[in-house]
Amino acid sequence: MKEVLVIYYTQSGQLFDILENIGTTLGEGPVNITHHKIELEKPFPFPWTKDRFYDAFPESFLQVPIGIYPPKDEILSKKYDLIVLGYQVWFLTPSPPINAFLKSEAGKRLVENTPVVTVVACRNMWIQAQEKTKRLLADAKAKLVGHIALVDRHINHISVLTIEHWMFSGKKTRLWGIFPKPGVSDSDIAKASRFGKPIREALLSDDFSKLQDELLMLDAVKINPYLIKTDERGNIVFSKWANLLRKKGEPGDSARLKWIGFFKFYLKFAIWVIAPIVFIVFLLTYLPMTRKRKKDKEYYSNVLLKEE
Repeated sequence: MKEVLVIYYTQSGQLFDILENIGTTLGEGPVNITHHKIELEKPFPFPWTKDRFYDAFPESFLQVPIGIYPPKDEILSKKYDLIVLGYQVWFLTPSPPINAFLKSEAGKRLVENTPVVTVVACRNMWIQAQEKTKRLLADAKAKLVGHIALVDRHINHISVLTIEHWMFSGKKTRLWGIFPKPGVSDSDIAKASRFGKPIREALLSDDFSKLQDELLMLDAVKINPYLIKTDERGNIVFSKWANLLRKKGEPGDSARLKWIGFFKFYLKFAIWVIAPIVFIVFLLTYLPMTRKRKKDKEYYSNVLLKEE
């Protein structure tokens, strides 16, 4: 019997639905699946208030560990043949619960020398968050063998509006009854079951060397070249803002919340004004950057980690 541990954190339940659908085919045959939902000492709110959401930005982006409860003894007592790590992207970074888990002693012990498949569900930009997840896994001596990324397929500015509606209302419904539903589509969530078969075959054969290639054949990852550059530049700017806001006080401090207001204004300006300009520059440099785009697509579709 092969033992698989599914580790995840979710607020809305969308990520759990994706992982469950993967598990319907992964769990066929001599495979036993155990789930571990990361539990927080101080849970984040859902739905969010706007101030609380943006006030979570500095620590989320800077990957400051938060308090989490360790897994139960029956989970820690086993050695797993595979770990499926499901995570969300918060501010271009793996969510704080996932960050805290992979930095914890219990988390490191579970993933050490163990094959790991990462599954991300987010609005659209996940590439730099995955790079950070790769580093966390490498630091914990885990073996990243596969990656799946499911995103909101609607255009950037529509998904900005719909995801805000979801986060601040707690309802995955159509904004004003006319916009598409936010998040990963119901169809993509249901079709996630297709990924379980190649993962199960690699697990049963003890050979994960070709797993990511097989997942890519099933469209497990789709790279948007424009979002690669947007993600990179976003991380540079976010780094400056996050460090500035951390210096303004602790979460919830009135002085810090004043500066959080400035950050919210900047973020709106970046999305609605700067991003379209960046897109125009991207189009103007499309042909000269063909070789680099191809190289980036190949790298970010894979499970390798660049040497620093």
